[in-house]
Amino acid sequence: MNILKMKKNKKILQKRMLKFFFISLVVLFASCASPKKVTYFQGVSELEGFEEIINFEPKLQIGDILSIHVSAIEGETALAFNLYESPVIEGASGMAKPINYLVDAEGFINFPVLGSLQVAGLTTMQLRTKLSDILKASYITEPLVNIRLINFKVTVLGEVNKPGSYTSTNERISILDAIGLAGDLSIYGKRNDITLIREQNKKRQYIRLDLTDKELFKSPYFYMSQNDVLYIAPNKAKSNSSAVSSNAGVILSSISILITILAILIK
Repeated sequence: MNILKMKKNKKILQKRMLKFFFISLVVLFASCASPKKVTYFQGVSELEGFEEIINFEPKLQIGDILSIHVSAIEGETALAFNLYESPVIEGASGMAKPINYLVDAEGFINFPVLGSLQVAGLTTMQLRTKLSDILKASYITEPLVNIRLINFKVTVLGEVNKPGSYTSTNERISILDAIGLAGDLSIYGKRNDITLIREQNKKRQYIRLDLTDKELFKSPYFYMSQNDVLYIAPNKAKSNSSAVSSNAGVILSSISILITILAILIK
């Protein structure tokens, strides 16, 4: 009787073990990412022809640093509109280090001779036109104004291979450029739910973007503004692995004890 009972218990334990391993396999396969969740721009291969590229120029903001240089055919007429760290010797202005202009908390820069100029909200092209018109009207016959935003910076955080802040001399940086600078998303990055954080006009925006959707190319947020932050959240696989890792010691000990007990009972 005892032998029959033991055999019956052994079969029950074997069934439970099989059930345990089956559940483990289900969990394992469930955690594997579907190719649809990691492939960028799905449906692009179905497109034909060309799409018009969005013409994007970032607008100047508070805290931007500008390099502005004015030149003219008569060089001496432009000299008063350029600031340098040390006095400029005639004919040697190229050797002096120019002073850059900070857009203050009210959106103004203090420009030589012209005084306070409001620049926030303008693109560098618009500011170039504005300065050229003012100089041409009263000071220089044919002014040449060069303006460059020298502290263009974007930040990429979260599930990327190289999170951090990146500066660029190029004012036209797309979402893809920023992700490329950060070494692309890790396998744990949530590609269909990316957050773009943008501050403009003393307001903060939170924009959701989907890298798996080809419509991203048509988004008004495809190109980034200076000081934008891009955050890539972890997917379920990473969240689950984090939860497991935090209790890995307890889980492994429990499984080890369970296997030992089962081995003893099944003998």
